[in-house]
Amino acid sequence: MAKPYSFGNFELSIVTDGAYRADGGAMFGVVPKVMWEKKAPADALNRIVLALNSLLIRTGEHTVLVETGIGPKLSEKRRLIYENRPQLPDNLRAGGVDPADIDIVINTHLHFDHSGWNTYIENGKVKPTFPNARYYVHAGEVEHGRQQFERDRVSYISENYDPLIASGQMQPLYGDGEIVPGISVKVYPGHTRNMLAVMVRSAGQTACYISDLIPMLSHLKPTWVMSYDLYPLETIENRKKFYAEAVRENWLVVFTHEPHTPMAFVDEDSTGEMIAHPVGEAAPHSSKH
Repeated sequence: MAKPYSFGNFELSIVTDGAYRADGGAMFGVVPKVMWEKKAPADALNRIVLALNSLLIRTGEHTVLVETGIGPKLSEKRRLIYENRPQLPDNLRAGGVDPADIDIVINTHLHFDHSGWNTYIENGKVKPTFPNARYYVHAGEVEHGRQQFERDRVSYISENYDPLIASGQMQPLYGDGEIVPGISVKVYPGHTRNMLAVMVRSAGQTACYISDLIPMLSHLKPTWVMSYDLYPLETIENRKKFYAEAVRENWLVVFTHEPHTPMAFVDEDSTGEMIAHPVGEAAPHSSKH
């Protein structure tokens, strides 16, 4: 687990479920490979490396985990494709946090690479990985996953959420709202209809876990959207809306799949291109302001 980052009165830490490999063409949609491979080099199978970054937030009153990675429930065939090695609980423990210490888990959406460690299977029974946590996700995500549409049913594993809904441990949300003081969610459609961003506010500072609206730094360009986005035009428009706020208010942005710089401030250069300033650099000041 990365060294905690002091953020107002909170502590933020990146904790990972490792990394996996995904098709580069799918990750950049209609963008030609000759352009995207300069930012995300591909292997011989055209795959690029994606991190599985969860965000641990310690507020002093709550210990909150945003996203739970791929987890341990993929089939052998899919493990060979993605080459992931589940490790989130071990990485939490290495940072001094037992899964039982987590009291809130937030899933931005329910794709298998964002909710996989919600549960694990022991002796044929599905169990919550975080036994003392209240889980949160948008109700529309649960409904969409249960529909099993041909377009994206491979992205949903019902054991990641249905048992938690049935037990009452997972709380469906119906829009923007506060989870606990200083932590709220905001709907940003595009990747899915009801994908959430997680907003963290403390002592006048704001951070945002933007999830798959902007999965990596190589997706900063508004039009560089994924083939996985169900509503690509909405992705583009919501990225622009996000940048308008994030640049103006100097938000710290957490990137869900960025393997090198998971937390950064975003800014706009003199040509109108979006750029990132890693944590530790001087605070950005947009050339447009």
